Amino acid sequence: MKKFLLIAVISISGLAFLSPDKKPTIFLIGDSTCANKPLEDNPERGWGQLLPEYFTGDVEIQNHAVNGRSTKSFINEHRWDTVMSRLKAGDFVMIQFGHNDEKSEDSTRSAPAHTLYKENLIRFINDVRSKGATPVLITPVMRRSFDAQGKFTDTHGDYPAVVKEVGLQLGVAVIDLHQSSEALIVKEGVEDSKRFFLHIPAGHFKTQKGVREDNTHFSEYGARSMASLVCQSIKEQHLPMEKYLAPSDFKEKMAFELPKVYVPHFKKDTFNILNYGAIADGLTLNSAAINKAIDECAKGGGGTVVVPKGSFVTGPIIMKSNINLHLDKGALIIFTPDFSQYPLVASTFEGVQAARCQSPFTAENLENIAITGEGIMDGNGFYWRPLKKDKQTETEWKAHQKKYGGVLTEDKKTWYSSAKALKGSLSGNVGKLDAGKTLKDYEDVKDFLRPNMIRIFNCKNILIQDVTFENSPAWTTHIQESQHITLINLTVKNPWFGTNNDALDLESSRNAMVLGCHFDTGDDGICIKSGRDEEGRRKGLATKDVIVKNCIVYHAHGGFVVGSEMSGGANNLFVSDCNFIGSDIGLRFKTTRGRGGMVENIYVNNVNMKDIPAEAILFDMYYMAKDPVVLSGEKGNHLPWK
Repeated sequence: MKKFLLIAVISISGLAFLSPDKKPTIFLIGDSTCANKPLEDNPERGWGQLLPEYFTGDVEIQNHAVNGRSTKSFINEHRWDTVMSRLKAGDFVMIQFGHNDEKSEDSTRSAPAHTLYKENLIRFINDVRSKGATPVLITPVMRRSFDAQGKFTDTHGDYPAVVKEVGLQLGVAVIDLHQSSEALIVKEGVEDSKRFFLHIPAGHFKTQKGVREDNTHFSEYGARSMASLVCQSIKEQHLPMEKYLAPSDFKEKMAFELPKVYVPHFKKDTFNILNYGAIADGLTLNSAAINKAIDECAKGGGGTVVVPKGSFVTGPIIMKSNINLHLDKGALIIFTPDFSQYPLVASTFEGVQAARCQSPFTAENLENIAITGEGIMDGNGFYWRPLKKDKQTETEWKAHQKKYGGVLTEDKKTWYSSAKALKGSLSGNVGKLDAGKTLKDYEDVKDFLRPNMIRIFNCKNILIQDVTFENSPAWTTHIQESQHITLINLTVKNPWFGTNNDALDLESSRNAMVLGCHFDTGDDGICIKSGRDEEGRRKGLATKDVIVKNCIVYHAHGGFVVGSEMSGGANNLFVSDCNFIGSDIGLRFKTTRGRGGMVENIYVNNVNMKDIPAEAILFDMYYMAKDPVVLSGEKGNHLPWK
């Protein structure tokens, strides 16, 4: 009996090993636009290389596309034989050639569209079907080509039409990547479409010598975008492999449908601020040294400006394009409390044009910028922010006045940094530059017009990673009218009682990723804005295509917030896998009468909330700029009659 059982077990195990349930395979054949590329120190990717991101593990993807191949050379080099030797019933083969078949001067690759190219496509289809597999034709992906007037030009001749002709003739599905990629390139325009391709200055990658202006091959962002177009066509045509498309965190969307963001890269050159006269003694004002390092770096085409370990006091830092400001671990940038270092400038406040003190960190009208590293930026906000007595113990209240000076309101319940600041609070004017007002008109209330700590305005291709921003005078990280924004592992720390201390404000911006960030602040945590009232409606710049994932918000008025300045609208916002621990409200949507703006397509999934003293989810249509958790003796603001 024991012998029989043993044999049975061996037999069953052997059958399982020899005849497993094989999952289907999607084979990709084609040229360099589809092929896999080396990952290390190399900016180039093929769309087929990124395609597996958008499929489940229930299907295998084998990318046999190779740089420089045409249908002719792919067959003659026996690469097609390799695919056929692996192909089995139930598999799929996606076929995309054309770029190299067009090269009539190269006899090893040339395949005229209406003869050999067409014949080779037919051969691929018949061979695939002979194995019980499914062929899918893909038209050649577009090159980026604009004429002198900015009009797009097609460089592929008859090849795309032949693909569609063969597909119709043999009843084969066709993914028209030629058409969809053209539409995407044209939509982005002459300049912004360069992100899809390889427009790279010299010195960015070891594998690249000299300047590269390549309008055929893709950046990672471009490859991911083209792969998504392929998936979109699969979904729209309900092709058999549709069932293998990967879902996203949101049941309404597939993974390929989520927003995509271009991440900047920088020249390898480094500029240490110590070499420009910076002194790490916590006392010396280093504004000139830091800004000189940035200027010199920019003159050479950009690179990394390094802030080494140590304590550096500085006034405003003025950023330039193509610069990565890198704070080494142990580096501490302390923005000076000397208000005279922060002149009044034309800026914005809560969605309107206004006079404000110069931001400690300013980036305006730039592209390719970053703040990275494990260092800290401290805004010295205790010198700036008004403070309510009700939010302090008696000991703290007295200690604050002793250390920071300042003045009190007539009722002795609120502290301001100076008589100018107090005067500004009584005027009811936030520094609006309208009705002929100029900067000079606000000099007598200058200290009231606190700066946002990080001001990024009208910039493209932004990276903030691993740094800590703390103790901001007002909003901490304000990114306005900008695009392609990546925030990874950013930490913002402000006191719980800080006034107007939003951790992150994305205003009238698009294509942003906020990943793995940590916020602990006195006002809203992650906040979506888009301008205020008439001015916001006139601009009509929505904040859209934003992903927020794996973030933690501790104390804040709201964990994830839309408004109240949202007159330009907000849409396509995706929030998942976040934890809100101790924020006053979890999901907070706020506006007020007359503001306008359309907020739509907001997706939230798998958000955990703990110790939320007010509402988990709040839609406040009568927002009155009061704390959501009232202090003793105060009134709430959720309804106008309360």
